[in-house]
Amino acid sequence: MKALLFASCLTLAVLPMCKPDASKTTTDAAVAKPASPAELRAQFDILRDSATANWQRMMASDDQKLRDLHALLGDLRQVPTLDKPQLATLRRAADRLPRQRYDRQTMASSALIDRYDAVQDSVLKVVYPLAAPDGNAPTAAVRNYVEAIQAADGNVVAYRAHYDVAAKAYNAYLQAHGPELAKLGGQYASLQPLPLFELGR
Repeated sequence: MKALLFASCLTLAVLPMCKPDASKTTTDAAVAKPASPAELRAQFDILRDSATANWQRMMASDDQKLRDLHALLGDLRQVPTLDKPQLATLRRAADRLPRQRYDRQTMASSALIDRYDAVQDSVLKVVYPLAAPDGNAPTAAVRNYVEAIQAADGNVVAYRAHYDVAAKAYNAYLQAHGPELAKLGGQYASLQPLPLFELGR
């Protein structure tokens, strides 16, 4: 019953919100007292899965943004007035973006996050005025791609904030119950805190 109540409270805590209350979420997670090893494992697994789900949603959004960017550049090649060598250069830069992106371990370096953001922004800042000069896209498809990319770009901060809320809850629980978790052995024996986007901010 305690595990079920913990899961219900946590679900409410990590649902998308405008301004995540990170301090409340992490405090609630840290003070939850497991009554048994099974409950300890269940509570921690909920927090781990929440952080993973938030990460996956964030990456899925970025993946879709990159796919839309690739498709947009393909459509722009059909616009006769645009510079084809410039589009080819942008296409190559866009193709390199997935390889330059941070992951859940390398994001511990805030410089790597900043570099990825800067490289992606540098491509988009050139693409937008080509695709929709003065807000006028040449086709409905191009306009839709531009709007989708801009919407995804505008959601980046919220996705990162939601991930940080979930990661802080995970970290707080790990800090409070690390020795007990280590006694479970296996995957629980060498757990490490999750890096946060707010590092270096």
